[in-house]
Amino acid sequence: MITQKELIKQNEKPYSSTQKLTMTAMFIALNIVLNQLTIPIGTTIEIGFAFLPIAIMAYLFGPMRAGGAAIFADILGFFLRPNGFFFPGFTLNMGIAAAIYGIFLYKKPVTLKRVAITVLVVDIIVSLILTPIWLNIMYQTNLFAIPRVIKTMILYPINVGLLYSNLTFVHQFFGKKNR
Repeated sequence: MITQKELIKQNEKPYSSTQKLTMTAMFIALNIVLNQLTIPIGTTIEIGFAFLPIAIMAYLFGPMRAGGAAIFADILGFFLRPNGFFFPGFTLNMGIAAAIYGIFLYKKPVTLKRVAITVLVVDIIVSLILTPIWLNIMYQTNLFAIPRVIKTMILYPINVGLLYSNLTFVHQFFGKKNR
């Protein structure tokens, strides 16, 4: 008979490298699928939820693995279904966003405040600073675009709610196995 102490000790063991690799591949595949299901609002603005698998992977495995996987997912996704021409700035965005999720969420308790701050930081750095720079380089668009700010403001509470509910589920489902 397993004692409660032994059960807790088993649940605190980190994932094996095979489990991490398998789960990383699953999150990459999920990201690629969700990335194809975006809703275009204009020529340069889309609504999508491909950030969820990357953020969950960052929560489970940390910023380095999530950042690398996000970059790999972006490149693989482009080759599987090219949309325009490849621009490395957007690949960098994926890696930076994943790293931010990992820095703020890895080995930390899931709280609404922590998730809200994390999504805010990602939105400011990636959506409102880096993406306009890349679009300006590519298409000579304005660096400050009101529609992008409005989209970010509208999606912010939705993204916070989705990420918080998903992370809460993941934490309950996977327990403290990787902690």
